[in-house]
Amino acid sequence: MLDRTAEAVARATPDSLARRVRGLSDRMVAWIFIAPTIVLLLAINIFPLIWAIQLSFTNYRANRPNEAIKNVGLQNYSRILHDADTWVAMQATAHFVFWTIVLQTLIGFTLAYLIDRKFRGHAFWTTIILVPMMLSPAVVGNFWRFLYEPQIGLFAYIVSFFTGIPPTEILMVSSVDLAPWAIIIVDTWMWTPYVMLICLAGLRSIPDYIYEAAEVDRASNWRQFWSITLPMALPFIMLAVLFRGIENFKMFDMVNLLTGGGPGSTTEVASITLKREAFEKWRTGFSSAFAIILFVAVFGLANIYVKVLNRVKSR
Repeated sequence: MLDRTAEAVARATPDSLARRVRGLSDRMVAWIFIAPTIVLLLAINIFPLIWAIQLSFTNYRANRPNEAIKNVGLQNYSRILHDADTWVAMQATAHFVFWTIVLQTLIGFTLAYLIDRKFRGHAFWTTIILVPMMLSPAVVGNFWRFLYEPQIGLFAYIVSFFTGIPPTEILMVSSVDLAPWAIIIVDTWMWTPYVMLICLAGLRSIPDYIYEAAEVDRASNWRQFWSITLPMALPFIMLAVLFRGIENFKMFDMVNLLTGGGPGSTTEVASITLKREAFEKWRTGFSSAFAIILFVAVFGLANIYVKVLNRVKSR
């Protein structure tokens, strides 16, 4: 059937076009196939980035399109670097990124290590653990906001049962001290399965003969873990940390749904500040400069981290 179709297409192709196609090299054919993807990438990613860089040097406001645009040079960048509110947002972001990565890595690797033991029913429990990752952030945000309610929320009653604190005093979302941890708990609950999958792939990639050789040498399970399991799974763990670090650095939807950056500016991470500058204060040039600074920071840190990861993989 396929041969007949190919013959029919060949007969229907004009001779002039057929000669041109035969004269194309493999590299040219490859470029023809990937050209639409490159054009789409330029239109969606590269052009907005270049436009944002251009706007970052101006006083442009999106709500005043007819106002004259002035070139202010590096004034926007200078104001951002000397703005106390910006550094508060960066501190909140660093706090959120650090603790989510620590908790997700520890819990995710522990779950992966347990599931890798292939106990009875491990496939069922793996599916159950992966459920939070499959949900929409909007669903998760509204679901946990309901759980955090001090009057009817289940979370407050569980904490009250173990601590004796009245449920009405457990204000996870509206408390200055607890609101950052409320977001960390939700993000850890949702994305730990993602880390677990990457770590599980690393554990499953370790050949069995290495463990067999260690058993012949009478190495204990603890020794096998520190000498074989952890070193060989370390590149996968670092890869999971890289992915989650990048995603958490630009976290917006979960924070916006749970706290909106409050109470006050306690949970106002960098993405919330960027949104307020761009779409509430309408300082488009200023927000563009802030976005470029965040992009450079993430790109630079990720580049350094990838170099360290490559060194670990080459050992």
